[in-house]
Amino acid sequence: MFSAIVFLPLLGFLTAGIFGRWLGPRGAQIATCVPMVIAAILAAFAFVDVGLQGETYRIQVLTWINSGAFEADWRLRVDTLTAVMLVVVTWVSALVHIYSIGYMSHDPQQPRFFAYLSLFTFAMLMLVTADNFVQLFFGWEGVGLASYLLIGFWYKKPSANAAAIKAFVVNRIGDFGLILGIATLFFTIGSVDFDTVFKAIPELQDKTFLFLGYDVPVVTTACLLLFMGAMGKSAQFLLHTWLPDAMEGPTPVSALIHAATMVTAGVFLVARMSPVFEFSPFALTVVTIIGAITAFFAATVGLVQNDIKRVIAYSTCSQLGYMFAALGVGAYEPAVFHLFTHAFFKALLFLGSGSVIHAMSDEQDMRKMGGLFRMIPATWLMMIIGTLALTGFPFTAGYFSKDAIIEATFAGENPAHMFAFVMLVVAALFTSFYSWRLIFLTFHGQSRASNETLSHVHESPMVMMLPLVVLAVGAVFAGMAFSDLFIGKAHEAFWLSSIFKGPDNHVLHDMHHIPAWAIWAPTAMMVIGLAVAVLFYLVKPELPKQLAREQEPLYKFLLNKWYVDEIYDFLFVRPAFWVGRLLWKQGDGRIIDGLGPDGVSARVLDVTRGVVRLQSGYLYHYAFAMLLGVAALATYFMFGGAH
Repeated sequence: MFSAIVFLPLLGFLTAGIFGRWLGPRGAQIATCVPMVIAAILAAFAFVDVGLQGETYRIQVLTWINSGAFEADWRLRVDTLTAVMLVVVTWVSALVHIYSIGYMSHDPQQPRFFAYLSLFTFAMLMLVTADNFVQLFFGWEGVGLASYLLIGFWYKKPSANAAAIKAFVVNRIGDFGLILGIATLFFTIGSVDFDTVFKAIPELQDKTFLFLGYDVPVVTTACLLLFMGAMGKSAQFLLHTWLPDAMEGPTPVSALIHAATMVTAGVFLVARMSPVFEFSPFALTVVTIIGAITAFFAATVGLVQNDIKRVIAYSTCSQLGYMFAALGVGAYEPAVFHLFTHAFFKALLFLGSGSVIHAMSDEQDMRKMGGLFRMIPATWLMMIIGTLALTGFPFTAGYFSKDAIIEATFAGENPAHMFAFVMLVVAALFTSFYSWRLIFLTFHGQSRASNETLSHVHESPMVMMLPLVVLAVGAVFAGMAFSDLFIGKAHEAFWLSSIFKGPDNHVLHDMHHIPAWAIWAPTAMMVIGLAVAVLFYLVKPELPKQLAREQEPLYKFLLNKWYVDEIYDFLFVRPAFWVGRLLWKQGDGRIIDGLGPDGVSARVLDVTRGVVRLQSGYLYHYAFAMLLGVAALATYFMFGGAH
């Protein structure tokens, strides 16, 4: 069953990728969607078997690398954490596959698109079922490759190509840290097998190695390097710049990669490495700080974005910050719980925005929408459900998981836990505001679209609406149904096989004994954000423009995303281009080519030109040259030959 879950998407990719030209769009859809739906159903059974009945499995696929002392088998590790990720990846992917049948119906390259979707899903499944670092890295890079292909799917658009390259390059920076982290553990322990590494970590807690004359702690160094990889893949602050630009890909890609699966790979990595991170309090503090800053930063930028997909993209970035803040205070279970619930409501919001874009003839600017509530009521309802869950409305999925994270940061014990609590509560206020701003600008008020666009507005077909309904059910009930299992009374037995917590980690117990005001703070922020959005966009719609004029520097600062891209351009991109031009023009052109092949050929030409001039055709010129030769020889024998 578990092998089928992993390899069915690969089968779909190979079928659509190799035979897509002959299968055509409909054949490619069937060849990829059917295996994905079967994999999703099997993943649900796997969740029951592994998560609810407490079974764990190690399934040998083949002996992969066996070179001297280095061994790395291809083996599927199936425990509770894997089972949760299998459900998230396969269900969201299956629904995105089905949704894409309608969304991509007019695209001539459908076989290629569906093949890429299945390739991405296979790579992600390889990542979450990894039993050693080599297999994890294989899936990690496979996800990066598939992401590059999907973001740049419309390769004739320069902006899509630029976004794909940016995502690839920024992720390579994080991946470099991941490689170094894996290497640190391998050269210290001598194995890449998870269980072997986890058993050896307690003995390494106080050990150091010499680096540039300093004694560096092994475990903390490995954790920080692994977290660097997680920062890149999960778009944390400073390595987040690729995520908003990735919206250049088709909307189903945004839902699959940048809402539910790929960007959660970093969260999964830190949760999987809990037996390592638990022995490095400093690394966990760094994770807390970065997560809290990311949650706050992305929420502030989301306040002023006008592209409907970019608002949701920054929302994703912010929610990932929540997850890392929870991981940093040792609340691994709430972090994975939020990963689980977030997949449903964020995929719902992305696919819902795709339904809006589809209805608006590919328009994405919310300033050109408005009044769509009566024209596409089903899409409006789905977006409302997703927004309620995202903002943490009581008893929706987000209410259980996001509030648990905020409570856990308050109850945490590392030095940054109160900083994280404050940042996350403020981010909850901003999240509520920008989420409802999206709803009001898109669906309510006066229509700002052209008459021609409005004449084509229509509800999406059933093949697109059905996945939205399924995701809406998850967005409403996933938190209620699974909260006891993930973070309640049953959580210890549920996570026993997959998450390690040190004897001093009592955060899940302590979070149930925090003050009432801390418990109700996120709900209060949700209500305040909603009230301000109603005032700004329904009661007094002229207020936002007035405020933007009065606070122009702050507005531009947020609109330009804290100028992070501009700073990177100044610090890294322009100097890199300058160095490149210098090496090209001066180093390669003037020195290497000038003194090398170009210089030699030029001197040969000069000599030949001189020789050619001697070939005048006049007899007296040749006689004169011969006399010069005779004179030279006579001179030589007269003065040089005397010795």
